[in-house]
Amino acid sequence: MSRFRLFIQSRQGVIAVASVLAIVAHLVLGWAGAGDTARLIPLWAIVVIGGIPLVWEIVKDLIARTPGADLLAAIAIVTAVLLDEWLVAAIIVLMLSGGEALEEAATARAARVLEALAKRAPTLAHRLVDDAGRTEDIPVEMIEPGDRLLVLPHEVCPVDGEVVSGHGSMDESYLTGEPYVITKSVGSSVLSGAINGEDALVIRATKTAADSRYAQIVGVLAEAEENRPKMRRLADRLGAWYTVLALAMGILGWVLSSDPERFLSVMVIATPCPLLIGVPVAIVGAINLSARQAIIVKDPGALERISKTTTMMFDKTGTLTYGRPVVTRVDVEPSFERSEVLRLAGALERYSRHPLASAVVHAAEEELGEDFAANVERLSERSGEGLTGVVDGRELRITNRRKAAQLTGVDGDDILGEKAGMEAVVIVDGRYAATIQFRDEPRVGTAEFVRHLGPRHGVTKTMLVSGDRASEVMYLAETVGIDEVHAEMSPEDKLALVYAENEKGTTLFLGDGINDAPAMTAADVGVAFGQESDVTSEAAAVVILDSSMERLDELLHIGERMRRIALQSAVGGIFLSMIGMVLAVMGKLPPIYGAVAQEVIDVLAILNAARVALVRKPLADYHHFELPEPEPVPVAG
Repeated sequence: MSRFRLFIQSRQGVIAVASVLAIVAHLVLGWAGAGDTARLIPLWAIVVIGGIPLVWEIVKDLIARTPGADLLAAIAIVTAVLLDEWLVAAIIVLMLSGGEALEEAATARAARVLEALAKRAPTLAHRLVDDAGRTEDIPVEMIEPGDRLLVLPHEVCPVDGEVVSGHGSMDESYLTGEPYVITKSVGSSVLSGAINGEDALVIRATKTAADSRYAQIVGVLAEAEENRPKMRRLADRLGAWYTVLALAMGILGWVLSSDPERFLSVMVIATPCPLLIGVPVAIVGAINLSARQAIIVKDPGALERISKTTTMMFDKTGTLTYGRPVVTRVDVEPSFERSEVLRLAGALERYSRHPLASAVVHAAEEELGEDFAANVERLSERSGEGLTGVVDGRELRITNRRKAAQLTGVDGDDILGEKAGMEAVVIVDGRYAATIQFRDEPRVGTAEFVRHLGPRHGVTKTMLVSGDRASEVMYLAETVGIDEVHAEMSPEDKLALVYAENEKGTTLFLGDGINDAPAMTAADVGVAFGQESDVTSEAAAVVILDSSMERLDELLHIGERMRRIALQSAVGGIFLSMIGMVLAVMGKLPPIYGAVAQEVIDVLAILNAARVALVRKPLADYHHFELPEPEPVPVAG
């Protein structure tokens, strides 16, 4: 019943159901011996009510010089009316409206799959009304920045904010795609959509619910069906030459027989419903299948373009790597003790979700033991400022080299350690204390994935494009087998590189940070690992929530599968229709039988297109490959 409700919720669905009722009424009245006028009234009604609006929409497209694949259907309706073939006209109205209703219903079902990912979104929040701890439940839409909210154990955090009371942890894995359970204390930032742990926390909202992280992800889901896919335009292009052929055959049949019904027969069987229905159903099936794999398709046209990718461009940190660096070196200023700096830094970093934080904590645990203790107060972590707090009464700041030079007066070149792509500078009581350097390891299976792109997906060039220093980028490229390396790239440099590669072939850019947004927007296909809401909502055509190379490989296979099956449905349906047109020209297929035959062809096209979503096993296959190890590559830039 749910599928039928989806079908009839649209205007085209209502017209399709009314068409069926009108045809049935016409047949029943004929069986009962009613007069000609009585039998035709239901058909007149549905052709006027349902057929005229359909034909008018097609005519408007023709006037705007954007004729679609449904032009033949409009010609068939008009011809049937002129020849007094009202039953044929009603059946064509049923074909057109039914096809559009099926597309809308399938799209609605796919949208429901996408929305299922957002069912966890909270609807109520517990706002503190006084200092005694009394709360009132309010809709999340009423939350304003500055409101104090109580987040109970195991509840979903309603908005982005900052902890003002309490100590506990939050599971942010749903948002980041990584198994992050982050310790929270006063001053810690929290994300909407994160699941609170065992302890209640009081937070101060820093954003409204509409502007928070979770709402941004929900916004991505809402955009998934808004763009008209390029694959549908391909259907219109196929329909252009097909329309000319059908008209020519219809006129030929009319001329040879002097019978205008031959023309009508050809128009009826030629109605390109496999293009109008099969291709969209295949696209919707691919969106549905993608959603089940935690892949959100914002631009359905990307599914067709991705199957033709020849150049694949990767960001580094958080994309090819986990964004979980390890400490490789600690350079300590002589007036400080290494163990003390690690203890203070590790204690403060426990409360940060910065990708480098866990590496510092792990390094401190390795050197000092897991139970190194410290009293952390007045914690703050703001963009561009780094992490600050008071640890055992000492003011501590962990930031970048440029900010450290401004705060301490030490020249940036005098700060210890080589300038690295990943580093953190520790300042204790306003004095430079140490530089910590890191290295990020590639995701499991990345090398195998990169090496199978050519044999399995026809990718001829792979590129690593990063703002990190050359030695770090080079190390990763050699590890995973990237063809070409571009290091120390600014966002402007990345954008220019994408534009240049677009001239040579179809490009895919995979990134996860705000700095990648211009490049993702310019690439033929922009894919984001879902860790930065700004990118996922603005730049990427596809968002992979479960950040892994296996999911990216599945996306490539889904695109290839969708394009292959969509073309099968379209071309196969056209081929069967052409056989019918030949029979119609020969007078072997009257209009009414042509309409029935076209319905059978439609069903076959739809059933074939629906196969896109029917996958019983994982599509990713790169782990099956045994390929030679990669050669070292030169650095460009």
